[in-house]
Amino acid sequence: MPLLVVGSVALDSVETPTETRENVLGGSAVYFSYAASYFSSVRLVGVVGEDWPAEHTALLQSRRIDTAGLQVVPGAATFRWRGKYQPNMNDRETLDVQLNVMSRFDPNLPEACRRSPYVFLANGSTDIQLKVLEQCRGARLIMADTMDLWIRTQRDLLDQLLKRVDGLVLNDSEAKLLTGDDNLVRAGQCVRQMGPRFVVIKKGEHGAMFFSKHETYVLPAYPTSKVEDPTGAGDSFAGGMMGYLAEQGNFEPKTLKEAMAYGILVASFTVEDFSLEQLKRIERADLDRRMEEYKRMLTF
Repeated sequence: MPLLVVGSVALDSVETPTETRENVLGGSAVYFSYAASYFSSVRLVGVVGEDWPAEHTALLQSRRIDTAGLQVVPGAATFRWRGKYQPNMNDRETLDVQLNVMSRFDPNLPEACRRSPYVFLANGSTDIQLKVLEQCRGARLIMADTMDLWIRTQRDLLDQLLKRVDGLVLNDSEAKLLTGDDNLVRAGQCVRQMGPRFVVIKKGEHGAMFFSKHETYVLPAYPTSKVEDPTGAGDSFAGGMMGYLAEQGNFEPKTLKEAMAYGILVASFTVEDFSLEQLKRIERADLDRRMEEYKRMLTF
């Protein structure tokens, strides 16, 4: 089933202990949509400037990603982010952010996007996420991502959003900040009580935790020794998860668990190279093979 994602489209510059890449394809909506495209057709809504390379749009379109909602603003510049990873490849420092067109992003969804049965509000300003929700009609499943900035600066709006989404994705530090509880189990349950039917807490190299009214469980990360660039891993996780749910056309407990596993596996490929480079080399069959390995790893 068609899947809509609204979020950032960016040009990233990434520094790791061994290498630096300038102006590579990035952004939450980009990583999400590419990851989801292994499972479902995707409709992407975002904004870029006149400096946006046309080949990036062509790449997305080659993956069943509808870019009709990608607005190009003449005379403006694309959102840019520069970050530096520490030797442990978990901690990173944001060196520079140039919002450019994102500072004026006010999405007006194309008609087809408004009717999407599956909707993901990628990490971005909470007021924009709420504006998108106002335009969506009869979605079967709505999930959202958030971050510490919006928790601190738009808490009232975030409280409204949580009452209107089916699922929320956030990382462990964000869950603790949102709830004021350092125990992740209690924090996850507390976030769910704020409105969502289920909550997924990303734990980076330690996998992810799932919380619903009747289930709480943890899935480990896939053990990969090749970590070149962790940028976009969380967005790829969400894209893989949501893409699988859209493909299956349901979000029953078993499907949700399978979707989380596929999200973890897409993210494990993402970190193996910069930007989308590793994802461009694989197909669905590679994910399915890694899924079989993952299942064997979890069976005892």
